Amino acid sequence: KKGLFYKSVSWRHKGHMLIKTWFLINFQHYKGIKLSKDKGFSITSAERYSLALYELSNEIKLLDKIEEQSLSVLTLINKSEGFSNFIKDPTIDQADLLKTVDTISKVYNFETLLKNFLSFLIKKRRFFFIERILKSFIEICSKKRGELKAELKSAKELSNDEIIKITEELTKNFSSKIKLNYTHDKSLIGGLVVQVGSTMVDTSIKNKLQQIENRMIEA
Repeated sequence: KKGLFYKSVSWRHKGHMLIKTWFLINFQHYKGIKLSKDKGFSITSAERYSLALYELSNEIKLLDKIEEQSLSVLTLINKSEGFSNFIKDPTIDQADLLKTVDTISKVYNFETLLKNFLSFLIKKRRFFFIERILKSFIEICSKKRGELKAELKSAKELSNDEIIKITEELTKNFSSKIKLNYTHDKSLIGGLVVQVGSTMVDTSIKNKLQQIENRMIEA
């Protein structure tokens, strides 16, 4: 059935109902439930949406582009407080959200698939969770490539060369590809905080001060 559906439809078509139909069919196939009946939105719910986006992107050979464009959306959310507040405002009308997605899609030259996916989330009243869904999508892409997710925080802003060297060192130590997410965190005072999976190394002064404080409280 899925094969016939693909043969009969061009995924460059710009119909919101088309992408909606595909997602409803496939999510029911994956989980045996209708998304419209979901009363909550858990991590599992986000994974259902992101998994469908991954599989569709992969099948039409647009995975790299969709991943790159999804990162652009996440960057916009993180860097623009106005945009972040706008998409999370429950009083915003669906028509205004759809116009915003249309504008952003034109500015960033989004693939039709991603634009329709974002519009689909608006129609399903799930756009509030777009950040969670796209982060889950990026994590799926990373896992499928066999990468380990790593978080790096530093008190001093690191250069690209320094970040590359740290990534290479982590790759050697963990014998796996590393997907590094770097954050400049002035609150650390000094040093680095590195977390790879469940392994954490905290050399920050903030952590050392916290340890001293904890020992004083326990004494």
